[in-house]
Amino acid sequence: MIDKLSNQSRIIIATVLSFLFFASYDYFFIPKPEKQTTNIEQTQKEVSKTAPTTPTANTNVPTPTTTQSDEPIVKVVADKYELHIDKLGRINKFFLKEDKFILENGERMQLIDSSFSPYPLEVRFSDTNLNNEAFKTPYEADNTSVNVTKDGVKVVLTQKLSSLNVTKTLTFFPSGNYSLDLTLDKPQTYFITPGLRPNQLADGYTFHGALVKEADDTHTPIEDGDAKGTERFLNAKIAAGADRYYTTALYNFDKGFDIIVQAVNDGMPLLFIKGTEDLKIDGYIGPKEYKTLFQIDHRLTDIIEYGFFTFISKPLFLLLSYLHTVLGNWGWAIVALTIIIRLVLFPLTYKGMVSMNKLKELAPKIKELQAKYKGDNQKLNAHMMELYKKHGANPMGGCLPILLQIPVFFAIYRVLQNAIELKAAPWILWIEDLAVMDPYFILPVAMGVTMFLHQRITPTNFTDPMQEKIMKYLPLIFTFFFVTFPAGLTLYWFVNNLFSIVQQYYVNSLFAKKKEEKVEK
Repeated sequence: MIDKLSNQSRIIIATVLSFLFFASYDYFFIPKPEKQTTNIEQTQKEVSKTAPTTPTANTNVPTPTTTQSDEPIVKVVADKYELHIDKLGRINKFFLKEDKFILENGERMQLIDSSFSPYPLEVRFSDTNLNNEAFKTPYEADNTSVNVTKDGVKVVLTQKLSSLNVTKTLTFFPSGNYSLDLTLDKPQTYFITPGLRPNQLADGYTFHGALVKEADDTHTPIEDGDAKGTERFLNAKIAAGADRYYTTALYNFDKGFDIIVQAVNDGMPLLFIKGTEDLKIDGYIGPKEYKTLFQIDHRLTDIIEYGFFTFISKPLFLLLSYLHTVLGNWGWAIVALTIIIRLVLFPLTYKGMVSMNKLKELAPKIKELQAKYKGDNQKLNAHMMELYKKHGANPMGGCLPILLQIPVFFAIYRVLQNAIELKAAPWILWIEDLAVMDPYFILPVAMGVTMFLHQRITPTNFTDPMQEKIMKYLPLIFTFFFVTFPAGLTLYWFVNNLFSIVQQYYVNSLFAKKKEEKVEK
């Protein structure tokens, strides 16, 4: 088989697979949700198609028959955000006030889309008559406007129904987190929701959907399009809707709560929490900034979804964050992180490069053996293995280092794709935002050029012209894909290529020196 699948073939396959795995996988295989245009009534109708059941009884969440206007009964204003509470006691608007969240048209970013219903803190009663009455009866607030202080500010909402009184006591804090104490004066079965995920960034590269942290600390992501029927999670700790950068979540790390997940809007996950007579939970709405979530509760950082390689991605982000505190710039932090990764992986890359050089030196002898034992694969393989053993060459030596680095490459890819910290973070001159593509395509082109240069100085032993053509066009293919990738990710790959060139040049120099010494002898 060695003559049919040469070492060079394996290297090509490994290289292509590594790129496809850490870069193209998300683009081609993760569902790309379209901008939602369904109105509130349509979404609520979808919610009612599958009635969620509690773990102990067949109760449902009826569709509200009447909707209220978006006019708020309470405005809550903080330094970083402003939120509105509507007549049904729901958070129906949440504005981010920081400069980096101001849109191009000058408006503040709004995380709760009016087309994405239900809103956070919406309550649904299992008793249909009671539920219908609840959606026609407005809440009353003890204050119409409050300013959030360092210690938090309290808002009390009350709803007086014919047979039941509902009281929501909310305490809002500066970071976007809040606490909820919901009490009923009589027992009733009900559900409360954190709402559908924010609807800001519906791309095909990153996670969009719902995230559940279960009782055993297992993290269960449910992506848009993947929710099927009704799912239940008992004693869960986090119920969050999230897109690439933002989230709306409810959590309770002490007692937990029971979660019902429904599929709406073609498989979009909608979360409901089973209520109790005296429900005490916490919530958060805002960016998935690691530092903010950690300061609220370190367990909230689990909302940041890195995918399969989270166990690698999370430490890499923490290192990147530390480098930022030292260097004061996210771009230079990425450069420093790339250097550190290259140094850590140097033993692997060095072995791979040495193996490639050895195989290049053996290429003439390999061709001789292929000509001598043409048609006799068994003898050819035996003599080639003997040749490799005699010269200390490993036919897989160039592939294994690449394959072993794939998890690291994919992990850093997910970190740089999901880090909202890079939003509006400048690097040098023309790069004003590391979270979006290079507006002048300088970094993607530079990445392609350095990849081509590295390819030129990398030893090869092609036996198949088709293999050579594939390798020749790889830099162009990579450049094409990286054109639309965030500048921070392209910067990482560009610096990575530079170090590959330096390391390859160093190894080539060592072999050239040894060759000269042999000639002199």
